[in-house]
Amino acid sequence: MRGNEIILGASSPVHIAKADRLLAADHPTRTDDLISRFERIPFSGWHRRARITMGTATFLDAFDALSLAFVLPVLVKLWSLTPADIGWLIAASYIGQLVGALLFSRLAEAYGRVPSAAAATAIMSVMSLGCVFAGSFPLLFVCRLIQGIGVGGEMPVAAAYISELSRAEGRGRFFMLYEMIFPVGLMVTGQVGTILVPMFGWQSLFLIGGIPGLILAFILFRLPESPRWLIAKGRLEEADAAISNAERSAVKTYPDFKPQAPYTPVVPESSALKDTPNPSERGRWMELLSPVFRARTVIAWALWACAFFVANSLNNWMPTLYHTVYNLDLATSLRAASMTNVAQVIILLVCAFCIDRIGRRNWAVASFVIGALLLAALAFGAKDNLVMVIVLATLAYGIVGSVNAVLYLYTPEIYPTRMRALGTGIATSWLRLASAVGPALVGYMVSREGIGAVFVMFAIVAAIGALAASQMIETRGRKLEDIAS
Repeated sequence: MRGNEIILGASSPVHIAKADRLLAADHPTRTDDLISRFERIPFSGWHRRARITMGTATFLDAFDALSLAFVLPVLVKLWSLTPADIGWLIAASYIGQLVGALLFSRLAEAYGRVPSAAAATAIMSVMSLGCVFAGSFPLLFVCRLIQGIGVGGEMPVAAAYISELSRAEGRGRFFMLYEMIFPVGLMVTGQVGTILVPMFGWQSLFLIGGIPGLILAFILFRLPESPRWLIAKGRLEEADAAISNAERSAVKTYPDFKPQAPYTPVVPESSALKDTPNPSERGRWMELLSPVFRARTVIAWALWACAFFVANSLNNWMPTLYHTVYNLDLATSLRAASMTNVAQVIILLVCAFCIDRIGRRNWAVASFVIGALLLAALAFGAKDNLVMVIVLATLAYGIVGSVNAVLYLYTPEIYPTRMRALGTGIATSWLRLASAVGPALVGYMVSREGIGAVFVMFAIVAAIGALAASQMIETRGRKLEDIAS
């Protein structure tokens, strides 16, 4: 063993460094060992607790995001809101979400996924209670704006966290079953809003969204931090402890599971070649547009903008359109609009069990194409038939809305750990912009061009999304570390 001879027989720093280089060439680093151990751990109670807890925060995120749509039909008459006022109230949350996505994704890279998600959840819950006491358009606008900071911050951080807990094998299903919690939250919001708003008033929906979130924020702080983030920060002992806990949980669930033997350092502690990553190395937003990541970043941004322009505009406006344009009573309008989220949950359940076979790219392309065709049919033949409007709008939202969930799976996959939350957060900022612009444009076009022009606009945007989706890289079945390289 020449390396050992050098180590034992030489004491100068030059000789030690030479010995370290020889040994490092023959042995895996501790970082590689930790990633290898973590990839081997099957789904167990350790993963389940993290997914359920973070998923509950995502559920409340969805509830708070959509609650306004189911109180707007009441506020329109109560406060004599114009279509422009409605558009601005919807946009307020998305403007806040833009700030939150950028702010909390940066905090998640610097201070960790768990505390950032917990802080974002606390903000959105406190401001949900603030909405209860908002008695005018300006006050509700401000509350929704600040609440949006928490709503926008929680989702990208949670997506990065859940993605980093997933193994390459079956990551699509693991993540999509978590991501289904968001449309389930939207669906529950619709059903609860349909019942409670007519019975107890519009404030009841904000009250329900606020109190549980404050409790959950404290629970979130007790989740284990992402081992991948700890490794990227050079906090290998903490990562080792987290992975060991996950291994012990897996042994309880699967008695035949044999954890991989921990790495035993061969290179001396005095090594000039460090075995850990540089904790100061962190992703900067300009790196997203570097030659390595530019193409995937631009495509991801286009996908987020197109998918959410269509889906969130439909989701936020349909209750009001049914009530004002198609003259349905309040309860029927809310019930018809709530079916869009039921359709999305059903479609996403199918997606969760197919995505690892079909692939992210194929699903996104097909969804955009089908959505564009349904919206075009609405624009040119069915806009005057209420039944067809409900059926086609529900299907279009459910199908295009499935792309939203796939993007939360896909975007964290295409970036390395040092910039995963940042890359996801900035990508979601495009959804916030699109979701702010979309509802405002709908308010303008409904009053001036008519409902048919709105559906034409949605069909065109969905077609652009299909073109962008055709350029996605395929990530199914690949380790996160391999995709990012």
